Amino acid sequence: MKSLKSYSLKIMLLLFGLTAITANAQDAHLRFDRLNGLETKAQDVVEVNIDGKLLDLAKRVMVKVNDPNSKKIGQAISGLKGIYVRVYNFEKENEYNVADIDEIRSQLSAPGWERLANVRSKKNNQKVDVYTMFTGDQMSGVAVVVSDSKSIAVVNVIGPIDIDLLAEMSGKLNIPKIDIERDANPEKPKN
Repeated sequence: MKSLKSYSLKIMLLLFGLTAITANAQDAHLRFDRLNGLETKAQDVVEVNIDGKLLDLAKRVMVKVNDPNSKKIGQAISGLKGIYVRVYNFEKENEYNVADIDEIRSQLSAPGWERLANVRSKKNNQKVDVYTMFTGDQMSGVAVVVSDSKSIAVVNVIGPIDIDLLAEMSGKLNIPKIDIERDANPEKPKN
């Protein structure tokens, strides 16, 4: 009888642990529900959802292509769980409710998200926010929210990203140039 209780306790702890791991991985996923109504008001709409089988296929293709740059990108995205993009462009200024995009920004104030950049410009009421989420020492998500008086753009990447490898690939294969300053004289480890 004691062993049955012991197994039950172990199974419950295992399930609890798996639930915590799954919940932690999903924390980086933004909810776009509030933006769904903007499609009818927007002049142009872009919606990208790359996850599951489609993302697995992209990873496999990138690694198998006979091009070293493609293989590096495949390595950089190998741990990704999803890429989600929403872009809404409006014909006239202030055609969308600011509360819709503020709701997305409020999700990024949840525990785990850290603000990397915050840019505000009075010209066109432009706002840019970049957030990262880490699980331990590993990046588990990135979110970029850009809005101005005539457009909204949200990018949500879920999963670990090899930033150094992406920086190395910047300017190649239509990846924007990323300028990351590197120390010209890196410190040598002390013995």
